[in-house]
Amino acid sequence: MDQFSRETFLNSLAQTTDAPYLIAVEKAEGIYLYSPEGKRYTDLVSGIGVSNIGHRHPVVVQAIKDQLDKHLHVMVYGEYIQATPNLLAAKLTSLLPPSLNCCYFVNSGTEANEGALKLAKRYTGRTEIVSFRKSYHGSTHGSMSVSGNEVKKQAFRPLLPDVRFIHFNMPGELDAITTQTACVIVETIQGDAGVRVPDKAYMKALRKRCDETGALLILDEIQCGMGRTGTLFAFEQFGIVPDILTVAKAFGGGLPIGAFVANRTLMKSLTHDPMLGHITTFGGNPVCCAAALATLQVIEDEKLLEGVEAKGELFETLLKHPRIKEVRRIGLLFAIDFDSAEFVSRIVEEAKKLGIICYWFLSHPYSFRIAPPLTIAPEEIEESCVGILKAIDNASR
Repeated sequence: MDQFSRETFLNSLAQTTDAPYLIAVEKAEGIYLYSPEGKRYTDLVSGIGVSNIGHRHPVVVQAIKDQLDKHLHVMVYGEYIQATPNLLAAKLTSLLPPSLNCCYFVNSGTEANEGALKLAKRYTGRTEIVSFRKSYHGSTHGSMSVSGNEVKKQAFRPLLPDVRFIHFNMPGELDAITTQTACVIVETIQGDAGVRVPDKAYMKALRKRCDETGALLILDEIQCGMGRTGTLFAFEQFGIVPDILTVAKAFGGGLPIGAFVANRTLMKSLTHDPMLGHITTFGGNPVCCAAALATLQVIEDEKLLEGVEAKGELFETLLKHPRIKEVRRIGLLFAIDFDSAEFVSRIVEEAKKLGIICYWFLSHPYSFRIAPPLTIAPEEIEESCVGILKAIDNASR
């Protein structure tokens, strides 16, 4: 059979929308994807926040091969001592503040958030969760319950009880966090809402309110972490430290892995009353951990963080067009607003014809998404911007 059959893709694989992107990908390298016919596509969305160090980075590929020669899965999470999860935990915690000294590895971002919510409820003994309007934390039941898109949630109710929503970056609503609140879960940068960057004073006030009430602060950095904003973790730019941090997407360098990280005193509460308070079969998979460890090493060795802001500024300087309504950016994460979702969809299609992959945001579809690999070179940015501007012109006809 044709291994790139559209019919098989559309009929034998479950679909998430009625209009999938539908390019066939035979291989990927660096910032590029290649079709079976050899057409090259510039990936300006990093596989939706995953390929921060580019596709198939040779250091990551070698680390995967080295682990394959040793062993794959050998036991459920938390029972056997294995080198790669040990090394990854040591490396990740070395890059974080001292209070974030214990990692729980899972398989994805939504699982990291599920684990974080359970940990907060277990440790505090409270049930109320405070989250934010327009937030996105994942599609499993718990993560969906604390996400702010009501349209996406309506068909799946009932969801978790005791969830309250407040507006992001509005200090006057922080009083909703009380001594009944187990945790506050918030994206350090709201991604799916169209790149909403909070004020530093607001984040400090949020941290202070959690301290006053005993609520745990969960920062979701699944999309904005791993160097995307110019620091390894976005919270570093706000002068605060979370009680629980969640990471995934770019963490694995292309393989599926997530983590929630907290103080070991908090984490200990998952081991008793009941024991196995949180468990996963494939969490901490050694191959995925090897890829994640290599990813952290690449970011460090290649000094990728140092170039993020200059590259973001170059994009912003070059992307000038009368149809653009607003640009919101932090580091190499962009939301570019246009008149309508329909117009953004046309731009995305026109860009695809030109071999440029861009996208929109689920909860903010009239924003055009750009989030390229951090490895993108200035000349590749210039070439991409020429193509995007042409796509805007073509969509305007």
